[in-house]
Amino acid sequence: MNQQSSSGRHKVVVIGSGFGGLFGTKALRKAPVDVTMVAKTTHHLFQPLLYQVATGILSQGEIAPPTREVLAKQKNATVLLGEVTDIDLDKRIVTSHVLGLETLTPYDSLIVAAGAGQSYFGNDHFAEFAPGMKSIDDALELRGRIFGAFELAEIAAARGEKVQDLLTFVVVGAGPTGVEMAGQIAELAHRTLRTDFRHINTEKARVVLVDAAPQVLPPFGEKLGASAKGSLEKLGVEVKLGAMVTSVDQDGLDVKYKDGSTERINSTAMIWAAGVQANALGKTLAEQSGAPLDRAGRIGVNPDLTLPGYPEVFVVGDMISLNNLPGVAQVAIQGAKYAATEIQGRLQGKAPQKPFKYFDKGSMAVIGRFRAVMMVGNKIRISGIIAWLSWLAVHLMYLTGFKNRVTALLRWFVSFVGRDRSERTMTEQQVFARRALARLEGGARDLVSRDDTKAEEALEARRAELENQAAEESRLTDAGERGVAVG
Repeated sequence: MNQQSSSGRHKVVVIGSGFGGLFGTKALRKAPVDVTMVAKTTHHLFQPLLYQVATGILSQGEIAPPTREVLAKQKNATVLLGEVTDIDLDKRIVTSHVLGLETLTPYDSLIVAAGAGQSYFGNDHFAEFAPGMKSIDDALELRGRIFGAFELAEIAAARGEKVQDLLTFVVVGAGPTGVEMAGQIAELAHRTLRTDFRHINTEKARVVLVDAAPQVLPPFGEKLGASAKGSLEKLGVEVKLGAMVTSVDQDGLDVKYKDGSTERINSTAMIWAAGVQANALGKTLAEQSGAPLDRAGRIGVNPDLTLPGYPEVFVVGDMISLNNLPGVAQVAIQGAKYAATEIQGRLQGKAPQKPFKYFDKGSMAVIGRFRAVMMVGNKIRISGIIAWLSWLAVHLMYLTGFKNRVTALLRWFVSFVGRDRSERTMTEQQVFARRALARLEGGARDLVSRDDTKAEEALEARRAELENQAAEESRLTDAGERGVAVG
């Protein structure tokens, strides 16, 4: 299907519905352009709070509002569902797919904000047993695995079996995501669930944080890293540094320390929060433009965020390699706004902007209730309850929509002041659907029949079944045979 603009105005295509994609689209709301956002999900994900979905504090809807709802009042914006699989830079066409349906979307200007995924450092098979933390699907699967581990431990304990492996939770990666996840699992086990079970003592659950780095939260500096490590240990988290994961299977993982010693950690609930890999579209752009790629798949761009040789193409956020910019939301937001301003300026005949300059608004990581660390600029370093309150305020401000801000605030009050977590629903489907889909050669696409003959045969068979069922229901009523003993 070829998607065309009927207005004849300048066409801007935005790839991705994350921070870069959403803020770039909104920044063009008053411009004389037609904007088409192409994204593989129907929601805008507030990724920094995914771990709270996984640990039962927030619902997925509170951190992932529908993109169409967010952009409903922006009349020059159109939203298309589809995963972008190709970009033809010379023809200026974006190709996207969803369930086998192909859409071609032409552009005059392009903003690529496809983000990054989880990196397993060449060991992608680890993902089967240690999911990452990059999507709603990941968070819901991890919720099922975490709460499911407690349920399985309760059954095992009732049968007189050992439960320690089931009550061992391993988080790989001591960056902000790993630290926040480890802290919340510890609070979940030691505070929220401690009176809910009859055969297990959840306070004896073991939470292990593993990282090959020599400190916790390296980007925060040595002092805040040490503070975060101390706070985690007070929560009961075992912090193992200098420990590189060498293998992962369904029963646990193996780590190797710098001195050459090894350790086996048995666990059925493992979370991977170590490293990111830029979206594969970076490679697509690099092959056509000659722009360099770094080890994480990030593409080198010009100082104005444009692709070398293609000034109409802007790349923003986690996908770019420029001036050692960090992979945080503010880089994507500021970059997308910069690109939108440049597009509007060109249409108005204005001179180009100065090179993109990132304004660092600070970094934060919450460790647990009333525990957090915060870094602003080169001098301000704060830990404890002040940092925690600042974290609450900042994250509340950047949540999309008044409704989500209010509900998130209420959930935080219930979870942090009290000890309840209302989002504890989990299903087998959440845990096993990803593995089931992975076994299909074409993924979810294989579940959609494209054989018209077979589809028609199945339809007629189902029609006959429903007609026979209806006839029998009618006969039973007319014959007065309902509730009458047979034989």
